[in-house]
Amino acid sequence: MPMIDVYAAKGTFRNKRELTKALNEALMRWEKVPLIPWFTDNTAAFIHEMEPDSQANANGDTNYVRIQVLTPVGVLDRDKKLGVTKEMTDIIALAASDPTLKERTWVQIVEAPDGGWGIDGHAYTNVEIATEARRQLAAR
Repeated sequence: MPMIDVYAAKGTFRNKRELTKALNEALMRWEKVPLIPWFTDNTAAFIHEMEPDSQANANGDTNYVRIQVLTPVGVLDRDKKLGVTKEMTDIIALAASDPTLKERTWVQIVEAPDGGWGIDGHAYTNVEIATEARRQLAAR
């Protein structure tokens, strides 16, 4: 049940709704979670549009995109992290209609500690997340 935050200069993306949908679908696919409400309702992407002068690299360049992916600890192994990074970078460049943006898209994958993932006022452990997922699958 990840959260995805994308930081970019205003005007970088024309269709933010499609972008968030593509990012969410990609991450859920890499996490290999079932398409049940527990995951679809609690996986979200946020587009943070900033003034162009509110970000810069050490050279002062402001044409970068930053993606931060927050997942429960241990959900993504090395191969999945590589896949998520590549696919999200490709999605960003496509959404911006700028293939060169791949070179300027940073992806940071952050793992929430076990028990550090809160929904509905409760901090869930990985075991509790898996238990709820199995309950929803059984209820189908």
